[in-house]
Amino acid sequence: MNAQPGTRRLPRPIRPFRHREYRLLVVSMAASLFASGLWLVALVYQVIALGGGPAQLSVVATASAVGLLVSVLVGGVAADRLPKRAVLLGVEVVRVVSATAAGALAVTGALQLWQLAVIAFVLGAAEAFFFPAYSAILPTLLPSDELLAANGVEGTLRPIAQQALGPALAGVVVGAFAPGIALLLAAGIYALAAATLLVMRSVAVVPAADATSVLADLAEGFRYLFRTGWLFASLAFATLYVLVLIGPIEVLLPFAVREQTGGGASSFALVLGTFGVGGALGSLVVSSWRLPRRYLTAMLLLWGAGAAPMALIGLTTQLWVMAAASFVVGFTGSAAMVIWGTLLQRRVPPHLLGRVSSLDFFVSLALMPVSMAVAGPVGEWLGVPMTFVLAGLVPVFLAVAAIVGWRLPADEIAHPLDVTPEDDAPQAPLPAV
Repeated sequence: MNAQPGTRRLPRPIRPFRHREYRLLVVSMAASLFASGLWLVALVYQVIALGGGPAQLSVVATASAVGLLVSVLVGGVAADRLPKRAVLLGVEVVRVVSATAAGALAVTGALQLWQLAVIAFVLGAAEAFFFPAYSAILPTLLPSDELLAANGVEGTLRPIAQQALGPALAGVVVGAFAPGIALLLAAGIYALAAATLLVMRSVAVVPAADATSVLADLAEGFRYLFRTGWLFASLAFATLYVLVLIGPIEVLLPFAVREQTGGGASSFALVLGTFGVGGALGSLVVSSWRLPRRYLTAMLLLWGAGAAPMALIGLTTQLWVMAAASFVVGFTGSAAMVIWGTLLQRRVPPHLLGRVSSLDFFVSLALMPVSMAVAGPVGEWLGVPMTFVLAGLVPVFLAVAAIVGWRLPADEIAHPLDVTPEDDAPQAPLPAV
């Protein structure tokens, strides 16, 4: 089969945009991420406007996290059982209704903290359905050799839209008007995301399996995880990686900046900002290449060895060194994440992809709070510098152990995913319904 005219002349990250439905999906996702960044900052100031402090904000944030955690596995089952566009549309509708309710109650002066916590729980639960459905819909829209580029687009958009542009707009709107107006604006942008999904034509779906219970579907996903060596090794590594790395970044980094460089809030923001910039560039760069032949080895070493600069954060007294180290960790972590998302879409059977994606999400969610809870006591016991040194070195050994222990190089040879120029043409799509 010959490639479509012009395919090879297009830069690799641009090729997925030839497909109309994918373009609409990206517009919807960008709007949704932008609205989420706006919502998160507006939520903070709405809690403050209600007279709340750190404890009250923690209650609302915890409600969102609990909603996400209790729903994520069910979200994976839904992504495998139901039309994926319908699941994504349902998530956006819930977001529109929830944000509109919060904003309307706020501007009328009727909003109470418990209502905001309930709304946050509902939005967290809705979020649990989004990522598995989004991950599972991509292979129905694109040929396999364009999935890496598509995952790179998502990895680039997320820090830009959700962590930069959305919060920036929220700060302007809250300062000029009130948090309730920002909440209503978020609802309007969520509505744009929903409207874009409505414009999409019917997309290809994987034929549904025989009807079973939700528990049976979950059990099937777990069985696949435990009997699939490369998947189990990668998730086992990711579990420990999250445990070792997230806590120091989220909890101890501001103390490292203050105690070792003498910097304040602006210095801390600089280090965090370089992490986000590195993540966006890492996603963009890796999506510009072909999937590495040694894709499992490359992915785990990007995560493991890429965390080594964390040790520099513990050893340096220079702010620029901390910023550079943060940039590298963000770059390599996001690059590995793009490869990981592509592997799931290309090696996991389509009828299991939603559940496996939700298991991946669940592992990260489950251990993030544990990592943040133990980071403080460990930092006090070992000292902040030594904690960062260990956070940088331990993932290197974990990555090597996973690669060697599960013989991942042999698995890569047995299951090559890199494509040749002759394979560059789009695959025949699944039948649309």
